[in-house]
Amino acid sequence: MFIFASANRSAIFASNLSVLGTYVSFCGRIGRDNFGDKILADLASKGVNVDHVIKSSSADTGITIALNAADNRAMVTYPGAMNELSADDVTDEMLDAASHLHVSSVFMQPALKPGLKDLLRRARQKGLTTSVDPQWDPAEKWAFGVESLLPEINVFLPNLEELKHITGRASVKDCLDSIKDIADIVVVKKGNEGATLQKGNALLRQPAFVNTEVADAIGAGDSFNAGFIHRFVQGNPLGECMAFGALCGAINTTHHGGTTAFGNYDMVNRLAMEKFNTRL
Repeated sequence: MFIFASANRSAIFASNLSVLGTYVSFCGRIGRDNFGDKILADLASKGVNVDHVIKSSSADTGITIALNAADNRAMVTYPGAMNELSADDVTDEMLDAASHLHVSSVFMQPALKPGLKDLLRRARQKGLTTSVDPQWDPAEKWAFGVESLLPEINVFLPNLEELKHITGRASVKDCLDSIKDIADIVVVKKGNEGATLQKGNALLRQPAFVNTEVADAIGAGDSFNAGFIHRFVQGNPLGECMAFGALCGAINTTHHGGTTAFGNYDMVNRLAMEKFNTRL
């Protein structure tokens, strides 16, 4: 079982990971409104366990509007109940039933961030592996707490621009060099330039799968995460995790939105064959 701290983007990750065949349990906060009901229904339809989703009595469901232009996009978010999720909402009982903890959108969850180190540490003490995708900081302050958080994270999954801001460095090499002594596995997503993984002094480079008919790139990073973690928790070599992550990110771009290409496993496998001449 997996437990995911909530945000709009981690719902994409949870949904697509479940379609790939990993059992997923989602923890988050929504409002008592139609948007919240739709989120629950959509997640459940993809096989995600939503028993740990909390309905807020004081806030509406958060929502993000994605503005897309070619390969570029911007997000406008009303956080709503996302502001309320805290580390205490992820209980020891939830962790005891899990094998991996993934947290996404750290900067967009102000109640979660202060307790995030303790949450990650609790998970690791219980034998879970952990992963974090920090995603963009709307305030652009980038106070991530690198020295504190990275030692508690097994797989750190920023994109290149996020990593540059978090580390204050200008190149992939300088970014990775600055954190290699305190990080376990760092995977830097670079869009159509592929991805780079660092573990200690070892580097792996994964080219992108080329899609000549991109619908949009919304959720492609989350789908990369889903593919990577799906293979990672199965104990596969890191090169295989990278390749499967890149494939899932590319499959995402064949349809509009973050989950449409992941309707079910057969659909994803068909897209892999038709668009990229490979199987899941």
